[in-house]
Parts: sequence; C-alpha cells; structure tokens
Amino acid sequence: MLTNATHLKGLAIRATDGELGTVDQFYFDDESWAIRYLIVDTGGWLSGRKVLISPFSVIHLDLPAGRLDVELTKKQVEHSPDIDTHQPVSRQHEVAYLGYYGYPYYWGGPYLWGPAFYPAGLANATSASADAKADRIRRESPDSHLRSSEAVIGYNIEAADGEIGHLNGFVVDDEAWAIRYIEVATRNWWPGKKVLLSPAWIERVSWTDSKVVVGLSREAIQNGPEYVESTPITREFENRLYFHYGRPPYWLHEDEHKTAYSISGV
Repeated sequence: MLTNATHLKGLAIRATDGELGTVDQFYFDDESWAIRYLIVDTGGWLSGRKVLISPFSVIHLDLPAGRLDVELTKKQVEHSPDIDTHQPVSRQHEVAYLGYYGYPYYWGGPYLWGPAFYPAGLANATSASADAKADRIRRESPDSHLRSSEAVIGYNIEAADGEIGHLNGFVVDDEAWAIRYIEVATRNWWPGKKVLLSPAWIERVSWTDSKVVVGLSREAIQNGPEYVESTPITREFENRLYFHYGRPPYWLHEDEHKTAYSISGV
C-alpha cells in the first residue's frame, strides 16, 4: 500500500513484549530509494536513546491504529548496537547491526533488497560463508548511502529548464519499504499545486547544494496529475502519472521478477 510518509512519523512500535517507542524519521538508500531503517525514539524507556528498526522485523502495520508490530523483544532492542543518528551510518555500523539481529545483507544484488524486491523475500535467501562476507565487507566502500528523511525535506527541485519547487515529502510503499514518489510543492510557480515524481526520474542529487535535478520539463510537470494528500493513491492514478510522463511504471519490472521467482520455485 502507498502512504504519505507523514503517517509513519509518530507510529507506535510494538515489540512482542511491549512498546518500544515511536517512529521519528527514517534512513533511505540514496541509490535505490529503499527505506533501510526506521529511527525510533524510545522515550523514557531507554533514557531517550534512539534505535534503528529494520523492515526485516516488521510483521504488521496498522496505520489507522497508528501501530507497527515487530518481531523483536525489548531486551533485543535494549542490547542492540549503539548507532549515533546524528552521524552518518557507515557500512561497518550496518554490518554490526545486521549481524546482531541475524539479518541478511541487502546489498550486492540486482533488486531493491539485493536478491529480492521485498524484505520478506530475503527470509529464505542463501547466506554466504562468514569468510566470504568478511572479505566482501573489506572491499566495500565505508559509505552506506544512507540519508535521513528529514534532512532532505526542503531540497530544491530543478527541472531540465529551471527550478520548479521543493521536496515536500515522500510517498512510501509499506510492503517493499521503498520511496515510490517524492512529493514536490510547486507553490512558487503554480500556487497550491503538489505533484509526485518517481525517484527513477531523478538525474542527480547534489547533497552539498541541497538540490534534486529531474529529467523532465517544467511544462510537463506543470501539466502533470495533481497530488492531493487526502486522496488515496490508486493504481489508476499511478497509470495516469506514468502515461503523462511517458515512462514505464515500476511494477512492470517487479511483476516480471515475481513471475520468474514463482516459476523457478524459489
């Protein structure tokens, strides 16, 4: 299901033996735009410590109830590796975190979550040997390509022929745990209008200049379907969006993978 990322903020995270805290923001991968971790504020329970919760642990999301259930215990979270959310998260930090929980590595494959499009698809993934993993990590760049969702809000959005607005938010897929669209507020040019653009249409991001460049014209964006947050995003709306911009929708590639995955019996 697609939902505005604002609905994730404040979600109560419930472990198998009690509440852990609430979602503050998330880390996304600036190459694949997958949501790798939720940053959870534990409040008074862990003296204000913030912890990371991976989509691997999610077992149920109830947006109307404002709750997300995870397959973790409070003790597991309490003793999880400390990660300073005010500093960049390195690949080595991720290795320590994933190793602690026994999660597979998501990098190194062709799809959103490595060898799969969804976190659940890695449950039966074949693990490489410890030596092979260690060798690969040594050869990895220390940069894990993780970005804070709150840090990029407000970035300028530039079309092929000039600026069009700023990044106002995200629309996320809570099954794939991916950012499907960035929400662009165009009020400086077309008062009151918001539009959705796929990360696949981004040509580059200048993190130093706080700017996102998309390979579309201002006119195309101006005439694109308007996004109204209170209106659910249907597949019909998505089809209109992709048809307008003349781009192939993301689900075609994923459906092909699902079919091949099913035929192979994996």
